[in-house]
This record gives sequence, structure tokens and C-alpha cells, in this order.
Amino acid sequence: MATDSWALAVDEQEAAAESLSNLHLKEEKTKPDSNGAVVKTDDNVEKTEDEEKEDRAAQSLLNKLIRSNLVDTTNQVEVLQRDPTSPLYSVKSFEELRLKPQLLQGVYAMGFNRPSKIQENALPMMLAEPPQNLIAQSQSGTGKTAAFVLAMLSRVEPGNKYPQCLCLSPTYELALQTGKVIEQMGKFYPELKLAYAVRGNKLERGQKISEQIVIGTPGTVLDWCSKLKFIDPKKIKVFVLDEADVMIATQGHQDQSIRIQRMLPRDCQMLLFSATFEDSVWKFAQKVVPDPNIIKLKREEETLDTIKQYYVLCNNRDEKFQALCNIYGAITIAQAMIFCHTRKTAGWLAAELSKEGHQVALLSGEMMVEQRAAVIERFREGKEKVLVTTNVCARGIDVEQVSVVINFDLPVDKDGNPDNETYLHRIGRTGRFGKRGLAINMVDSKHSMNILNRIQEHFNKKINKLDTDDLDEIEKITN
Repeated sequence: MATDSWALAVDEQEAAAESLSNLHLKEEKTKPDSNGAVVKTDDNVEKTEDEEKEDRAAQSLLNKLIRSNLVDTTNQVEVLQRDPTSPLYSVKSFEELRLKPQLLQGVYAMGFNRPSKIQENALPMMLAEPPQNLIAQSQSGTGKTAAFVLAMLSRVEPGNKYPQCLCLSPTYELALQTGKVIEQMGKFYPELKLAYAVRGNKLERGQKISEQIVIGTPGTVLDWCSKLKFIDPKKIKVFVLDEADVMIATQGHQDQSIRIQRMLPRDCQMLLFSATFEDSVWKFAQKVVPDPNIIKLKREEETLDTIKQYYVLCNNRDEKFQALCNIYGAITIAQAMIFCHTRKTAGWLAAELSKEGHQVALLSGEMMVEQRAAVIERFREGKEKVLVTTNVCARGIDVEQVSVVINFDLPVDKDGNPDNETYLHRIGRTGRFGKRGLAINMVDSKHSMNILNRIQEHFNKKINKLDTDDLDEIEKITN
């Protein structure tokens, strides 16, 4: 696998500007350094909807950076075939796929010994003849990037020096991550070349691209296909739309992706991947992928049976902070995560705890993604015992040693109703692998008590008030 020098000759300033606009926040407030230590600034702007959307792209990149190996998911895979009468194939080894030898060599060199759950079902569909379209639900760490890269590399005719596979990513950084996988898997296939269609990669007008695989962001790919005519879309054999749920958070990306898809030949293989499948993603997927096979993950049933739940009654935020300091000694025997509703509160809390001499790490959306990855790694390694974070930042992050979760703010949706799913996801981190876990909820008003009561009713689980006598019990759980 090779990349031409011009294909990577990205104007660094423009690329950096794009990364910052995609993955950086506009607000200035409590700022953590790369170790999560807290430095205060003075602006207290609340998080906007646009920042939430940017976070989804940042989170996706973060998950890629912090995964050292595949996740052994326990989710069941549900396969819905376009033609229910055709036999359903799944594979238990890469040899069964009859790959070209240089591709099989690339797969093994990447450390894949056998297909992951998603690969077992997706690869036979993606590599079938004639090609079949696919919509697949797949979380980070399940091997889906390797799966669609393998499909692209298998379809390429190396003797033809023009683009044959097109892959769309929501951001420049995510495109580069996928590009790395293409280069690793194709390293024994030197005839295959890769170009990046990202803002800042300036080509001469009228120039035709000889690379067989193009990966890029929707706006630039659309320009290369239509206005600049670097790519002949009628020659594309495989079209991959990655991270669809992140993609549609940007209205422009959604429209551009549909316009690109409409330029492609009818027999082009369409592959779409998304971590979630809410209605908006589903509608988008059906627009861009005709007659698909569908792979969905059935949700793993999380249980609260092994988790002790308490609440602490306070009158205001300062009392909540004092209560947290009182139980801090008991919780730091193990590792704890403290959840706040906004970045503003998370920043304030981390700063106040630091002032009291407590060593905490802050995971904040205003950090660059690489800094976030470094903070999570330190927490994973036990260098920091307590992590203060918000929902969005902690999405998809699994740390096995967490045995205490504190809801400094109870999770609510945008209308102020209890967010039961988030509550389950937050505290479900603590009771894994049969271990006992602990959840402590801070209540500071009649409204938050009402939220807690509704959460109790939803899960049909009593949440006890935390008394000083319970601290001994907490120490037993966290030991």
C-alpha cells in the first residue's frame, strides 16, 4: 500500500483549522491540562446543541485512539437479509473468505486471528458475488473498519489506475484513522494506492486521480466528483459511508452524501455503518442504501442487581460538594467516576476538589481529543482515582476497575424528565463481571427528588438514603 506524496500534501494550517473547528469547543472556562489538572478561566457559557454534535465526532475519534484491541461484545447480532430465502453464511476464520494471499497476510499482520462477531456475519455479505448492499450497526472496537476496508481492497482491480472505492468520513481526523487501517491492511499490496479528499489537499484543476481508493469528507469528495472532476463517479465500485450517526449531525454532510450517492452507478456496492439507529439515521440510511442486508446488535440487558444505590439529601450545590468531600475518603479506595450535567459544573467541581487537595482528573469537551485520550489512559492505569466528567465525554468509555459512580447531577433529558437509559448506562459501569458496585445520587431540590423517585419507579428498585453508618458498608464494597 502506498500513498503518493501529493495525496498527503495537506496544508497543515488548513487541516489544523478544520480539526479545531470540528473537535474544539468555543467556550472558555475551566481548562484541564493534558493530565486532567484543572486551571480556571472566567467564562461560564453553557453547552450548545452544536457543541453536542461536535462532541459526537470527537467521541468517535477518541474511542478509536483509546482502543488497544477489539471489544469482546456480548451483544447478539441480528441479521435481516434482503432475500430471506438465500442461505445465511457466517465465517469463523479468515481463510474461509478465500481472500487474495496478500490481503490475508495484511489481516494477520494487523493482529486479527479470527473474525469478530460483526465480521463473522458482515464479511460474507460484503464479499459476496454479485455484490450486496449492507446497513450495519456497529460500535467502536468491533472491527467494522477492518471489515469494510477488507471489502474495498478485495474489489479493487490494481491494474486500473483510477478511483474504484470511495469512503466518506465525517471529519478529517476520522478519515485519517480509516486511512491508517487501509495502509496497514494493504501493506503487502504495493500496487494499491490511497488518496485523501480532505480540505487543504490542493490539486491542479483538470488533474485525474490515479489512486484506486479515495477517502475523505463529504464536501471535498463532492467537489472532486462534480465541480473539479478529479474523480469519475461512474467508475466507483464500492461506496462506504462510515459513522452515519455522526455524519447526519451536520445537515450539510447529509445533503452532500446523498448528492454523491446519486452520481454513482446502479451496480455500485453501498455499505453504511452507524453506532446507533435512531429514526433520523434510519431514514438517511434508506435514502443512500437501496435493497440492503441489515445487521443490528440486540441490546445487552444491563442489570442493577449487583449495584447498591443510595441518595444524599442536600439543599444546594455547595452542600452537595460538602457531602461529596465527606464521603471522598471512602470512595477513593477504589476508582470512581463523578457525573455532572454540564461542562460548567464539571469544571467547577474538579477545580473545587483540587483546591481541597484531592487529586482528580477532569474529562472535558474543550480538551483536544488526544488530551482526552491521555486522561482516560491515566485513569485506566490507576494513576488517577477519580474522574469528573459529563455524559457526552464518557460515552463508550469502559474502565473495568470502576466500582463507584456518583451522580453529582441526576441525568435528565432536554425536557427535564428522568433519562433512565443514561442512569442505567452510568451506574451499570460499576456492577460488571459479577462484582458489587455502588451508586450515590446527590439530591438538592424537590425537583431532583421527584426525578429520583421516578427513576426508582422505572427500575422498580428502592434507593436508600445514605447515612453515616453506611460509610462502613461503602468501604467494604470498594475494598
